[in-house]
Amino acid sequence: MIVFPAIDLKDGRCVRLLRGDMRAATVFNDDAGDQARRFLAAGAEFLHVVDLNGAFAGHAANAVAVEAIVAETRRAGARVQLGGGIRSEADIERWLAAGVTRAILGTKALRDPAFVVAACRRWPGHIVVGIDARDGQVAVEGWAETSSVTATELALRFRDAGVAAIVHTDIDRDGALGGANVEASAALARACGLPVVVSGGIASLDDLRAVAARGRDGLVGAITGRALYDGRIDLAAAIALAAEQRAC
Repeated sequence: MIVFPAIDLKDGRCVRLLRGDMRAATVFNDDAGDQARRFLAAGAEFLHVVDLNGAFAGHAANAVAVEAIVAETRRAGARVQLGGGIRSEADIERWLAAGVTRAILGTKALRDPAFVVAACRRWPGHIVVGIDARDGQVAVEGWAETSSVTATELALRFRDAGVAAIVHTDIDRDGALGGANVEASAALARACGLPVVVSGGIASLDDLRAVAARGRDGLVGAITGRALYDGRIDLAAAIALAAEQRAC
């Protein structure tokens, strides 16, 4: 299992939202590079970064902050996966060339599945599909719009596409510190046969243990943000737990 510390960017600053509400943003650090350094110093090997403004705008809106994060991960020999506003091949090419390891496609995955399939062929191992769900239905455009497509239906479109992973976010749990929807993520992984990273609601080491316990179902990682920022989870302890799980 991989623990992904989350850095969500709004207006260049590191924030956490409550259930995806841009009006309910708590600022934790004005310096994205500094936040990356803090996570890397605690042992993080893979950061999860989201350009929140970009997710709404449909194009990169926090490029300077993302570049600062990437520079820190390069120095530390770590990796970054980036989502939010990535809508074209030029966007993917730009960020992979800049040092991002994985590009996360969410809105584009729903609107244009063929684009994702083609991207997987062109950049094997570098494309992640982000499936953000509210009551099981996929939400897009920065979670402002809920579709009639279920999370499972969307994931099945990419069963044989060669995506590196699915990031599955339960929007109602995101930022709420109420525990992850591990059962839903595990069911999704079983249905599509793809590795799934759990996002939304991780609030304790016990939550991470619950994810690790479902490795056989296809859960390969967990994203956590607010619990790290407010001290509920010690990142070094979380990474040690993940390492123990991988050794088993």
